[in-house]
Amino acid sequence: MIKSPLKPRIVFSVTNCVCHDQRVQKMAETISALGTDVLIVGRKTGKCCDDSVMAFKTVRFRMLFKKGFLFYKFFNIRLFFFLIFIKTDLLVANDLDTLFPNYLVSKLRHKPLVYDSHEYFTGVPELRYRHIVRSVWKEIEKMIFPHLKNVITVSDSIAGKYEAEYGIRPVTVRNCARRSDHIEPFTKEHIGVNPKHLLLILQGTGINLDRGGEELIEAIAETDNVSLLIIGSGDLIPVMKKKSESMSLSDRVKFIGKVPWEELMRYTKSADAGVTLDKNTSINYLFSLPNKLFDYISAGIPVIAGDLPEVTGIITRHKCGIIIPEISPGEIKNAIIKLQENREQIRKIRDNAVKASGILNWEVESVKVSELYKNILK
Repeated sequence: MIKSPLKPRIVFSVTNCVCHDQRVQKMAETISALGTDVLIVGRKTGKCCDDSVMAFKTVRFRMLFKKGFLFYKFFNIRLFFFLIFIKTDLLVANDLDTLFPNYLVSKLRHKPLVYDSHEYFTGVPELRYRHIVRSVWKEIEKMIFPHLKNVITVSDSIAGKYEAEYGIRPVTVRNCARRSDHIEPFTKEHIGVNPKHLLLILQGTGINLDRGGEELIEAIAETDNVSLLIIGSGDLIPVMKKKSESMSLSDRVKFIGKVPWEELMRYTKSADAGVTLDKNTSINYLFSLPNKLFDYISAGIPVIAGDLPEVTGIITRHKCGIIIPEISPGEIKNAIIKLQENREQIRKIRDNAVKASGILNWEVESVKVSELYKNILK
């Protein structure tokens, strides 16, 4: 029971730069609206935005090591000592890589803890062949998860997986986008795209291996009168740039780095369709329900997507896109041609996406967040 006479202080922990972490920002907005004081603890990277543009108080550690074992070791040590002394009424650990210090502090200081699992962490493709590293993270999860009382995750499939393993079913809070009715699209001329071209968009902060990027470039090369915007970051971006240049697609494929969400939505609304092409190569991808899917729906554009259960369920239920049976240049090309040859189909799917955005938005989804935190804070 929290009895602070002041606003309850809630401290979020996350290992990445918070500037472009839409889930953390949306959660913080929702919880702040309950009359709380939110502090977000993360890391500082070379491309982080200035603290003055952040909507919340932030503390961002500068880390000597940028990735790997030494990064996680020293980040978690630093986070533990920060949390043990900071005034807080409630701790929020975002993902498994911040859970251990938060759990220790919650026990030592008798503070409630919320664990927000943004993905099935031990099933991410980066750990697929790193068996020792994966086993270390799994042991941490096994040690702590059965003792947690308040757990959130991003899809019903991941919630079911955790329930099967630990007997605890997390609350599913999907990464729905905020309503974007007020945001005006860029024109194709402003972007530098031929206005007669079908414009596709691929966005995300994790455009990595097995997310269909290379196949998408190849599909663009096999089609005419199609342009592509790639907005965000990821390990595969340099590879995609080289492939685009080698195929002489520089005039049709444009790469744009990370941008604030409202600017991202201006680009997204300018597109004729959005693509999400994760492959079924890991449990995490299999169960994924990516942010970009909801951004596309919020923008009212058709979605071209791979056949993953959570994504397919949304698209088929709301008839807001095209599901392709496999992630290959040929299947992506076929979906593009369907849209090119049937502009009426684009109009119908757009109408369905607009209708779906009235349900699949953060303003609706966040009600579950408010209810959860109200119960903890009362």
